[in-house]
Amino acid sequence: MHESLMEQVVSPENCRRALEAVKRNQGGPGIDRMRTTELEGHLQKNGGTIRAKLLAGTYVPSPVRRVEIPKPNGGKRMLGIPTVQDRFIQQLWLQAMTPIFEPQFSEHSYGFRPGRSAHDAVRAAQRYAREGKDWVVDIDITKFFDHVHHDILMARISRDIRDKRVLGLIGRYLRRGAMIEGVVVKSVEGTPQGGPLSPLLANIYLDALDKELEKRGHRFCRYADDCNIYVGSQRAAERTLESIRDWIQEHLRLQVNATKSGTGRTWERKFLGFRLNQTRQVEVAPEAVERFRTKVREMWRSCQSATSEELRDAWQRYVIGWWGYFRLAEERKPIFRLEGWIRRHIRSCFWQRWHGPAGREKALRRLGMGGRMLKVALSSRGAWHLAGTGTLQTALNNRILHRYGFLLPSDLAAR
Repeated sequence: MHESLMEQVVSPENCRRALEAVKRNQGGPGIDRMRTTELEGHLQKNGGTIRAKLLAGTYVPSPVRRVEIPKPNGGKRMLGIPTVQDRFIQQLWLQAMTPIFEPQFSEHSYGFRPGRSAHDAVRAAQRYAREGKDWVVDIDITKFFDHVHHDILMARISRDIRDKRVLGLIGRYLRRGAMIEGVVVKSVEGTPQGGPLSPLLANIYLDALDKELEKRGHRFCRYADDCNIYVGSQRAAERTLESIRDWIQEHLRLQVNATKSGTGRTWERKFLGFRLNQTRQVEVAPEAVERFRTKVREMWRSCQSATSEELRDAWQRYVIGWWGYFRLAEERKPIFRLEGWIRRHIRSCFWQRWHGPAGREKALRRLGMGGRMLKVALSSRGAWHLAGTGTLQTALNNRILHRYGFLLPSDLAAR
């Protein structure tokens, strides 16, 4: 039992590592508007007082700043952004609590754990499908982070941590609530999504589900609140969905989303942006492909107050990050087939940004065009049509786009 954990929490080495982590992760300010770049100076002035309050068990966290972000499939996700000081303190707790709980977690749990990733979860799902368990029970918990039951969570934590100062501060963190339009609204359930500690608390809470699935002998992958169970038949899938839904409602006090949850073959359900096709290959899920297409249209709109270099650099950052995640896909043709369409969007964007016949002729000459090919500058046809013509495809050919840094997934795959 860990009865004097707070001394470890506030140790100089733990504080040093937490400060480095908060500065490295950056992120937006909380309700006090302090930025991560100001944290080190703030701790130099106030660190002694903060440490004393933590040791005495009297520290009171600030309310989080409530932020809504759109979900990829519609709707809003509520984030609670703690102050930078509270992010530092949560990071202290995270570093002290992880060695306690991490060894207890299931091998089937992959989300926000050291040395594990979404890619590992998808590879495990692929192994199960290749074993013949290609029916999937896809469980979606309704607004999980908003409905975590505080008493259940605190009871689970207190089995391993007996330091009342730590338990009291975590309880205050859970109940502190959010600042909404200048008014503090306290929380009676849920854990704010947005602080360093939230993923660990989610894994502690859902570890009971992992243990139940293991007891039943299931093959499954859980990444935070996203859980897929792999079985051998449709009948087994439907039976498992019903029984696990009832268990979650009874033991975790959570609701399974009937609309988003369901059963199907692995190629009919997505998991972490991927799916397994009928030959058990990993490919990008159609929903993720459509989100990628939407982002392409958005990033190559011509009416943006950004230079061409800024548009290119923003695109580079996005496509490198996107491919860094989806490079796991073994079947890549659906992505590579989009590249002509992406280049056409880039050409269409530049055509519109060249502004009128004179500007377009000047740009075409700069790209080496001359003679009859310059007549396109006078065309009244739309940008999308002209971006598909031979003149623009020659002026902004694939070699030139590549030379100027307009990268595409196939360029990154070849590296």
